[in-house]
Amino acid sequence: MAPFLAGSSETNGSSHEAYLKAPDFQKFDHPPRVMVIGAGSRGTAYAEAALEGTNAIIAAVCEPTHSKREAFGKRFIWHGKLPAQPGEHFSTWQQWVEWEEENRQCEAHGEGGPTIDVVFVCVLDEMHEEVVRGIAHLGVHICCEKPLSTRLDSCMRMYKALNDAKKSTVAAGNREPVFGICHVLRYSPHNMLLRHLVRDKNVIGDILSIEHCEPVGWWHFSHSYVRGNWRKESTSAPSLLTKSCHDIDFLMWMLCTPSLSTSPPHLPSSITSAGSLKYFRKSRKPAEAGSATNCLSCAYEPSCSYSAKKIYLENQLAQGNADWPVKIVNPEIEDLYKTKGVEAASDQLLTNLAEDYDSTTPLEVRNKRNYFGRCVWESDNDVCDDQVVTLTWDDDGEDASRGAKTALFHMIAHTEKQCERRGRIYGTKGEIEYDSTTISVHDFASKKTTKHVPHAAGGGHGGGDAGLVRQFLMAVDAVEEGEMSTHEAQRTFLGCDLEEAFRSHAVVFAAEDARTKKQVVDWGAWWKEHVESKVA
Repeated sequence: MAPFLAGSSETNGSSHEAYLKAPDFQKFDHPPRVMVIGAGSRGTAYAEAALEGTNAIIAAVCEPTHSKREAFGKRFIWHGKLPAQPGEHFSTWQQWVEWEEENRQCEAHGEGGPTIDVVFVCVLDEMHEEVVRGIAHLGVHICCEKPLSTRLDSCMRMYKALNDAKKSTVAAGNREPVFGICHVLRYSPHNMLLRHLVRDKNVIGDILSIEHCEPVGWWHFSHSYVRGNWRKESTSAPSLLTKSCHDIDFLMWMLCTPSLSTSPPHLPSSITSAGSLKYFRKSRKPAEAGSATNCLSCAYEPSCSYSAKKIYLENQLAQGNADWPVKIVNPEIEDLYKTKGVEAASDQLLTNLAEDYDSTTPLEVRNKRNYFGRCVWESDNDVCDDQVVTLTWDDDGEDASRGAKTALFHMIAHTEKQCERRGRIYGTKGEIEYDSTTISVHDFASKKTTKHVPHAAGGGHGGGDAGLVRQFLMAVDAVEEGEMSTHEAQRTFLGCDLEEAFRSHAVVFAAEDARTKKQVVDWGAWWKEHVESKVA
């Protein structure tokens, strides 16, 4: 059971081969039983990754929307064997907790069925705290979708609740549970090789600076951050958190996290940020669109790049795709497409896209749903569509890896590429250019450029979804089989623990303070004021 994790020089040695081929199927002697809370796109992605890469068992699902719950169960749990058995599906996470507690009591008396070992929390961002704190006392291994939560104080409450639950679990004589955060950029073969080359092999010497960019994609941003769930900071969070918290974590992982777990992290000294909502606002609306607020009643629609009819119907459903993003408009369209065909599905899609609101629509109604046919210049969105964050590090001792350096991150909506990160790393001996598929290393002394092409893993985030699930379940197995302590398993397989996951989120909140207050944030002082004084 060898880990497949960049930054672990003890296990990967000097070879790059592990990153150039697909990892073997992971077969556990005692397959973990998995519960997925939230059967949306992320919950589905992680369930799919678990079954494709391991012999873990998807044992139960919790999802309030009946159609989603049924579709998930048919695909991953009961496999056509109906009716579903008790304990396999729940409409609320509270129902599952009650069932699990009763089942454990029965098990203690030699009755009841098998219990749950692992929970993937994939509900809406603003529900993460409620769910994680509500299940922590069960001592199950938890992997939470990013971001941890939408507000700093909420993240701190989760951090405290998980630590308290850990202490209680250990005090009761049980093993400490594993905690994972879905910072999936850490686990793609591309990024694992990139970190291995930079941190373990030092192919460009000491790092001096990184430029990292997330090109969100012009229509993807309009879908999720103008018309979708993450369009308003008041109902969700800043786009730096909801879209790019794992990019900030990527930079912290590359520049802070040491290869040897016994070394302390090299933390930033200062943070600055600038950004705003530049384009998706009423003042940028084309004059030809007039007073229209919905694409289906707009004279400019045939010429508009952001036409909802083009994005969801012509470019997706008419091309045979009823999955994301079409099913986000209405989850029933996918089944309608399969059972009644494209015409019926198209009619339903157009009906949904025509839905709109006006000044008489109550705010609470607008906030509870999305309007995917709404004009992108007439929406109620307010999150940044363009933002830059700069992190700086001071010299910290004689260790070259702890020298002064800078990281610049750019999140931009208006790009052809969709979430295909790219960047450059500048070192004392060379330079690296990377995108989501290749890594080019230029050596100053030899004047040679070496190109690396890691394994092109399938699934989301360049194989990061599959990599995360695999590594998390391997950590769980190592703990359950008594092969490692939880701390050892977290560092070996995940390269991250709760404290590190929380800290990278805190950097995002500090960057937002810097942006909104137009100031340079002193990281050490900010941490003491906003975190240390409140979580002690």
